[in-house]
Amino acid sequence: MSDHGILAIWNDARPGREGDFETWFQGEHIEERLAVPGFLFGRRHRAISGSNGYFNFYLTQTPATLTSRPYLERLDNPTPMTRMIMEEVFANMNRTVCRRAYRHAGFRGAYAVTARFSAAPDEAALKAEIARLAADPARVVNGEIWIALDPTGMPVSKEEQLRGGDKKIAGCLMIDTLQQKDAEAIGVELAQKFPDTEVGVFRVLCQLGRGDL
Repeated sequence: MSDHGILAIWNDARPGREGDFETWFQGEHIEERLAVPGFLFGRRHRAISGSNGYFNFYLTQTPATLTSRPYLERLDNPTPMTRMIMEEVFANMNRTVCRRAYRHAGFRGAYAVTARFSAAPDEAALKAEIARLAADPARVVNGEIWIALDPTGMPVSKEEQLRGGDKKIAGCLMIDTLQQKDAEAIGVELAQKFPDTEVGVFRVLCQLGRGDL
């Protein structure tokens, strides 16, 4: 079975424009993305700690969904509201097309910890870390490893042009927890274990699957 695709995004909203960002995301964006063939699930987060205020990701049937014609056409034809948000509201955008290389369990948590790697991570070491953390299922309910696709030849969409370009990651470790205290403690652990990563702790704002539409 092929890996699923992951579109991983961390960003900020410009000061004073958070309301516009929320109206756009909740009123238009997430449902628009899930209407693209191959998009399965989207989840939004707000930061408790870390360098970016927001984190969201989309799960797709395969990584190829994220370079498919229907999706690229959507990116190159932004709605008026999307154009406004891209030009005026987004800040510090970090967006990467990934494959989901590993997933530990079927549950999703109320809190998430992400460790972003700027160089290709050791997948075996990350799997071992997930196994260690998930040994207590009342603390950790899921762990995932995302590996960036080769950006060479990736098209630069109209949306990215409006944003002025995006930062990229090489990989990400995401851990889901039930409790905020556990997420915060794991954030400290991951920052110590992987000192060259950018660690963030987030609470889930909302999630939507194709079956919810």
